[in-house]
Amino acid sequence: MTRRPLFALAALAGLAGLPACSVLDINRDAPLAVGRSAADLTPPTRNFSDLVRLPPPKGKIVASVYAFRDQTGQYKPSPDSSFSTSVTQGAGALLVKAMLDSGWFVPVEREGLQNLLTERRIVRALDTAPQPSAPPNNSLAGLLPASVLLEGGVIGYESNVRTGGAGAKYLGVGASEQYRTDQVTVNLRAVDIRTGRILVSINTTKSVHSYKLGADVFAFVSFKELLEVEVGYTRNEPAQLCVLSAIEAAVIHLIVQGVRENHWTLANPDDAQTPLFKAYTEAQKGMLSRAQAEQLMGAEPAKAK
Repeated sequence: MTRRPLFALAALAGLAGLPACSVLDINRDAPLAVGRSAADLTPPTRNFSDLVRLPPPKGKIVASVYAFRDQTGQYKPSPDSSFSTSVTQGAGALLVKAMLDSGWFVPVEREGLQNLLTERRIVRALDTAPQPSAPPNNSLAGLLPASVLLEGGVIGYESNVRTGGAGAKYLGVGASEQYRTDQVTVNLRAVDIRTGRILVSINTTKSVHSYKLGADVFAFVSFKELLEVEVGYTRNEPAQLCVLSAIEAAVIHLIVQGVRENHWTLANPDDAQTPLFKAYTEAQKGMLSRAQAEQLMGAEPAKAK
């Protein structure tokens, strides 16, 4: 018997054994494992280090966020589900987290305001009920009013802004690489509660990169024996982290522009001359390119030593 029939018989035996293994698996009713990797905090973006290093304000701004949602209406392209959106629907939560991380804002709950009011009514109902043995009444404090309303949302998501690749194949052996760039845009604006005036409006844009590398072999190793091998690797930036990065950049620019226009002030006016603050100030004036701004911001930790 030649080597080819032996190889075919071995392959058929292996394939025939797969259903038997799945049917006779003694662990088929065991609970599924959750995986070996533990949950962890969301990794920081490149803008996060700038956000937490902003100079402190003279006084924190009480701000409310009612809605900060996806306004693009974009869905993932096929073959993905047509009911799955391209960007996260929880951008409001990302904005509140960025506001807290900046140290400039005191966010007050407004998106779940109805739930908050319901709980407060329950507390008041319990306080007014006759309870002789209950501890002294702890009345609820009034809700904290906001002085600034933050509005906006994810206003743009463009797919395939840039695509390309390269590859080569010789005698059935080849390799190739492909890349794709999408783009997400966020708008953030601060509104004065007393007058309804829009104090600051900021647009930020973040690129979403995807990369694919692959290699394959399709060749006859001998007469009537074909070898086919494929390997590959893909890397896609998570869209929600890109939205988070754009939101954090918008919060930084909102703070910097508000200081420039005297809507709010720094605790120490001299902090406006720090490399980090100047980099964002000059970037807003269009006097620095992105690379120059990143170089200036990256030089701050070295100067601080």
